[in-house]
Amino acid sequence: MTDSNARQRLAAILAADATGYSRLMQVDEQSTMQSLDAARAVFRQQIEAHRGQVMNMVGDSVFAIFDTASGAVEAAHAVQTTINGEARTLPHDRQMRFRIGVHLGDVMVKSDGTVFGDGVNIASRLEALAEPGGITISDAVQGAVRGKVDLRFDDQGEQRVKNISHPVRAYRWVRSERDALDSVLNHAAAAV
Repeated sequence: MTDSNARQRLAAILAADATGYSRLMQVDEQSTMQSLDAARAVFRQQIEAHRGQVMNMVGDSVFAIFDTASGAVEAAHAVQTTINGEARTLPHDRQMRFRIGVHLGDVMVKSDGTVFGDGVNIASRLEALAEPGGITISDAVQGAVRGKVDLRFDDQGEQRVKNISHPVRAYRWVRSERDALDSVLNHAAAAV
């Protein structure tokens, strides 16, 4: 049965997922749930502040759509800046970090608010390419935000991703604190 009220539209799609969520739950369920609730509040606040709409928050994932690519990228940046900053106050093994993917593409929006389409799938695959605490965007987003957001993205080339028939050109957010974060993570890993 098809939804006759489903409509197709162009949207910027943000897909996010927590890294190491299962491990964190095994260590301390209560603290992990508190951290997840706090992260969800940050996501909701920043998505709405950048004129986006939260479509789904299931488990440790977040899915939202925006009218503009710049709104989606600015929201992703604000979320990562906030969550990464808060995570640094915790021991490495207790830090909750998210991967975020952003794509600009067609989606189908059903009357119940459910969103489907190739654009959704590509955003999810870009999220999987992002590093913990990072953002990966598609070339469509890169083209749309060039000169409009004060962020730098490095070209990662064409990527083959699961269940997408064509390669997806990906760009990774270059954040100024990358070296400091990598240093902390490497130091923590070496100490274990």
